[in-house]
Amino acid sequence: MYASAGSGTSTHLAAALFEHLAQVKLVHVPYKGGGPAIVDVVAGQVPVTFGTAASVSPQTKSGRLRALAVTGGKRSAVLPDLPTIAESGVPGYEMLNWLGLFAPASTPRAIVEKLNDAVLRVAGLPEVRDRLNAAGAEPSPLPTEEFAAFVKTEIEKWGKVVAATGMTAD
Repeated sequence: MYASAGSGTSTHLAAALFEHLAQVKLVHVPYKGGGPAIVDVVAGQVPVTFGTAASVSPQTKSGRLRALAVTGGKRSAVLPDLPTIAESGVPGYEMLNWLGLFAPASTPRAIVEKLNDAVLRVAGLPEVRDRLNAAGAEPSPLPTEEFAAFVKTEIEKWGKVVAATGMTAD
């Protein structure tokens, strides 16, 4: 049994990938957001959640939640002592929570490049990186073409997971 931030959310996808690769079946308990899900895990109503670092960080720091593993393909620079799920016995597991900046397809290339240059510059500022790291996030900005390729790969990956597990966003 696991709590998610709701059907079709990244926390639901993270658990579906775990179920698929570990060849286990868990009962999905969808909530109306990550906050209520975490509250019920802290209270012992549900035993586990696949929360984002930013959403569970206050509870792990206070000792109310115990972090078991990170979902990335490599150990987190923010939590270097925490193993990955793949290291913990589920080979091939990798789930990244990411954000991206998107514009209409008709946006002139010069504007897209100017926006991308600004994002890369700001994300590289030490004070921005420090604040994001303090919240459990690890910025890894990409140039436009690399980001487009990453998004394409993510769509393909998660499409396969959804098809293999039959998950829905009801």
